[in-house]
Amino acid sequence: MKNRKMLNDWNAFYIQDLVKQIETQSKITLANWAIDYAKSRILPIWDEYFPTDQRPANAISAARDWLRGEIKFPQAKVSILECHDAARSVVGSPAAEAAARAIGQAASTIHSAKHCIGLPLYGALAVAYDALGFNAEWASLEQEAAKECKKMLDKLIDVSVNGESNPAKIVWHC
Repeated sequence: MKNRKMLNDWNAFYIQDLVKQIETQSKITLANWAIDYAKSRILPIWDEYFPTDQRPANAISAARDWLRGEIKFPQAKVSILECHDAARSVVGSPAAEAAARAIGQAASTIHSAKHCIGLPLYGALAVAYDALGFNAEWASLEQEAAKECKKMLDKLIDVSVNGESNPAKIVWHC
């Protein structure tokens, strides 16, 4: 089976449910959600395969530092790009590759709110690969990813601001 790097059905209900909620929130809310979720749920997958490679963890830390106003974006960008390099360096571990891509996209939400969609597109697949293995049937992987997307949606709803006065203006090019 060819390694799928991300979920690719933009119209799937589990992606569209997330998109609808994402569109109601500010970039800061989305960045906090994506970074927190990536740290708690996706980073452990990376660490399982590459426990000494800190590039994804550094991207999360840099994004968090930017959100607190402790560093400027160019400083955070260096760590985020190194996380993307980590994903490209992976050989033989689709779960770890997808995890690093998800973390990089989650951290990139500090730059553009639309990057947060990378969390479910890559991260849910990382969870599915980790749980079921790379050789599992695509339907099973997609079902596992859909369950993870539901968890992501629930967490986003938990942190969402009701009646957000400044929702991110996202133009999706998917």
